[in-house]
Amino acid sequence: MTEEEKEAKLAELKEKLASKRAAQAEQDKMDQKRNEQINRKKTKESEDLKEQLKVKQQIQEAEKKRRERQEDIEAKKRIQAKIAADKEERRLRAEREKAERAGHAAAPAVPAASTPAAPAASRHISEYTETRLRLQTSAGSIIKTFPVGTTLFEVAAAVGEDTGRDVESFTQNFPRKVFDQEYFGETLKDLKLVPSANLIVK
Repeated sequence: MTEEEKEAKLAELKEKLASKRAAQAEQDKMDQKRNEQINRKKTKESEDLKEQLKVKQQIQEAEKKRRERQEDIEAKKRIQAKIAADKEERRLRAEREKAERAGHAAAPAVPAASTPAAPAASRHISEYTETRLRLQTSAGSIIKTFPVGTTLFEVAAAVGEDTGRDVESFTQNFPRKVFDQEYFGETLKDLKLVPSANLIVK
């Protein structure tokens, strides 16, 4: 091989090496760019997950506060209803005692054989075996008589059969009281809906 051929061969090898290095550099550049895109995507996904978690936690916290507020409102309503019921019970008891005192005062002037029976209103709740309910529904008024041991759930079931709708609660206007499903396990006697009551059905 002549000197010129050697130089030509060497130049060819150098050119191939330079071309290979340029191709490798281009490949490295593309790989780096792709890795940067992957990293950016991972970072964005991570940030999105963090943001979703943060929003979820905020929703849970808001729901917790809402439940706490609702529980406070319901507790206050129960206390107010209990106070109103106690007040009404004291009023009725005072009226019964007044009627009894008036009856005792008048007793000597009336022959024993002709003493009238005590008014029905003065009977104690425990003496009643049935109660008469006027139930105001969206379809109209329903009057039903139930044993005093009937639960509010059974009353709701009976109303549901008549109206074809589920009953969520009953509202008594005087004294103002809402009997929601928390009270459905109690009897009409326990709820002092004896001997009669007017209830709005919801």
